[in-house]
Amino acid sequence: MRGSGITFGKFIALRRAEMEWTQLRLAAELDRSEVWMSLVERDLQRVKDLTLLRRLAQVLRCELNELMALPQPASERPRSRPRKSTSVTLTSSSAAEEDDVRRRPFLTLAAAALFTPVAGQQAAHAETTSPLAGLEDLLLYGTGRVPAPRSEPTHESVTASLLTSHREFKAAQYDALAEALPSRIAAAQMVGSTEERALNVAQLYNLAVRLCIKIGDNNLVAITADRALTAARDGGDPLVVAEAQRMVSSAWRRQGSLARATDIVVVAAEDLLVDTTVPESARLAARGDLYATAAYTAAKTGDRAYSHSLIREAADSAAAASRASGLMDGVQGIALHELSVHYELGDAGRAIELASTINPTALPTAERQARFFTDVARAFDQWGKPEQCYRALLAAEEAAPQEVRRGAVRDLASTLLRHDRKLPGVRDFATRAGVQII
Repeated sequence: MRGSGITFGKFIALRRAEMEWTQLRLAAELDRSEVWMSLVERDLQRVKDLTLLRRLAQVLRCELNELMALPQPASERPRSRPRKSTSVTLTSSSAAEEDDVRRRPFLTLAAAALFTPVAGQQAAHAETTSPLAGLEDLLLYGTGRVPAPRSEPTHESVTASLLTSHREFKAAQYDALAEALPSRIAAAQMVGSTEERALNVAQLYNLAVRLCIKIGDNNLVAITADRALTAARDGGDPLVVAEAQRMVSSAWRRQGSLARATDIVVVAAEDLLVDTTVPESARLAARGDLYATAAYTAAKTGDRAYSHSLIREAADSAAAASRASGLMDGVQGIALHELSVHYELGDAGRAIELASTINPTALPTAERQARFFTDVARAFDQWGKPEQCYRALLAAEEAAPQEVRRGAVRDLASTLLRHDRKLPGVRDFATRAGVQII
């Protein structure tokens, strides 16, 4: 096992296998996430901390000197480059290149962002309270702290509030949704039969989970997902239950339990497939979403084969649903998940290749457009292209200004500050994204 040519990561993986441990168990022993452990074993994550190395040697029952002598990667994560045949860029050095770039559909909004003066955009304002404060009060203290509705809730008003909530999320109007959700949930708890109340509450809590993910509150993600699943099971609608299970999976993933998070949605997809009480097209569409979520989580573990298999299953389900319903929303959503899968696997080149086939103006909502450009920016950052990354972020902001306050955008903006001189306006953008600039 310890012959010549073995790397640090391979040694860890082999020693763990000898001990019949999972990656999750070893990660827990080291107080690290499962995805971090996966990166170490694939020689994509360098372990430099001496205290951590000592702990690793102790857990694996090997000598520290032996462990430290094994070769590790030069950097923490490699940057993948696309094949030369697809030179995708957000800038050009000649008129011919510029014309070629402008023909690519995924740059339509990016061009608009590029020529919009940054200085004229709205400056960020420091917030003293979280936009989720009202939702937090509802979760922790009940409806007693939620403002009373102006009028008695009715079946019609609750139905309207559901539609409005979905519309606000799709439009990336996160502040308005965060402010209104607690009262809407409280109202939904007051109207209809037990099953109807549970079903409406579950749908609102499912949206609340997605909102918490956008804003970046992991504590609320977990508790809100639990409320969503509990209410969904009481409501009895298989599609709402499946969506709640998808939200629970997201909560587990954000806590580092990647194997469990993947299993939750795979099992949910299999259960839904055989539930003939649900129309086939709806069943296939939901199954596609579940498998896409599983693929993204599997990619975070570094399991390339499994994540690719899952995203193919997702695409096949979405395509079948599209043929049955005539709607393309599911197919587009799976493509965005596939973009994220390539990024998580470190395949920036494949991510950019895929992005070049997607027309963002055809994406039906501002939220999806902004998510697309954010993922493009992440791929360009992984590829080592700061200018293209910055322009993609500007396009995301153009599509949905509130999207730039997400943690992923804030991290990218912090990284781009190193290129301040080459990227005019990047400091203002970083401020709008919530980066504290000293």
